[in-house]
Amino acid sequence: MSLTLYFLRHGETESSLKDSFCGTLDPDLTPQGKEMAKAFADAYKKFDWSAIYVSPMKRTIATAKPLCDATGMEMQIKDGLKEMNFGKWENKTRDWVKDNYLEEYIDWMTEPAWNPPPDGETAVEVGSRAMLIISEIEAKYPDGKVLVVAHKTTIRIILCHLLGIDLGRYRDRIDMLAASVSVVEFGLHGPLLKKLGDRSYMSQELQDRAGS
Repeated sequence: MSLTLYFLRHGETESSLKDSFCGTLDPDLTPQGKEMAKAFADAYKKFDWSAIYVSPMKRTIATAKPLCDATGMEMQIKDGLKEMNFGKWENKTRDWVKDNYLEEYIDWMTEPAWNPPPDGETAVEVGSRAMLIISEIEAKYPDGKVLVVAHKTTIRIILCHLLGIDLGRYRDRIDMLAASVSVVEFGLHGPLLKKLGDRSYMSQELQDRAGS
């Protein structure tokens, strides 16, 4: 056996619907987001999970809860899995940011690894804290299946670390819709991406949700 990590982005929120920056903000799931979480639990509750790691935000806890309820597993809450802090851009749309912080936005789009939103985090900083959690998981669970419930940017940055992709390209190389599942298996030659952004477990109606 070997370690397999399942990365689950939280379900739909109002922020994901309108595509506004949402890092330190703490919205709950929409009704459809809760349906996504329930659909995930229904599809994956028969797995023999070794652990469930969860970001401490409402939207991630609510996404993990149906599976934890179904399996009796406890969440391991980890601050390192939080979303990127978008600083002064929190709760703002991209159009608003372009109108008010155009130069900073261009820098961030060009090289987000090292250029943060004003008063926010860089991709390097997010990766540093998130990969500490991944290292902890690798040490504690060398075999088995571990679920990591986190956020769009955070998961993409973790995947870049694991797959050797330039952190500055995390938005250009990896997409991550609401409640999508990505799977990485750790083998003889290191991390192997087995599945990326899968949402086939949910109904077509949920898959077709705009802005997810």
